Amino acid sequence: MSTYLATDRLTLRPFTADEADLLIELDSDPAVMRFLSGGEPTAPELVRESHLPSILAGYERWGGRFGLFAAKETDSGKFVGWFCLRPERDGPLDEVELGYRLRQEAWGKGYATEVAAALLAKAFSELDVRMVWGATMARNLASQNVMEKVDMIVTENLATPEDMLAVEGSELGGFRYEITQEQWAARGQDGSR
Repeated sequence: MSTYLATDRLTLRPFTADEADLLIELDSDPAVMRFLSGGEPTAPELVRESHLPSILAGYERWGGRFGLFAAKETDSGKFVGWFCLRPERDGPLDEVELGYRLRQEAWGKGYATEVAAALLAKAFSELDVRMVWGATMARNLASQNVMEKVDMIVTENLATPEDMLAVEGSELGGFRYEITQEQWAARGQDGSR
């Protein structure tokens, strides 16, 4: 299995066609899905018939440069969740989304910040990306903290999409965070300002 990215503690690689159960388990945890579906699990058939095929098609569409990648602890091989670095379906290749979804057991260990910083470095130094963005609900302070730790800044207040109106705090909307290649480069090679 090819490695997309390796950090000190995690390895990211493409999902395979037989790994739907990893995604189903992740999306069945009400705490993981709290700010996505109000805690409702994703239907297993939706993962098998739509989500996973779409993930696999993304690798082909973008030639392996972008996509949604399985994250495993390098030492134990334990699945901890996924990270994505990908353009919108028909969007420009130099504007990509940074996203992540982690199992509860992986929360609070700094994994999201560690990988987000490494993905920004890859995007801006290897993939000719001009801007990376991420979106989060206003109540999702943990996700906001990750984006702020990697120097992404709020560029827009977002209204809650129709399909998320039942989610706790949906009336507060959300935020779009961004960082450009120039902003990232201004931090210095070691990430300092």
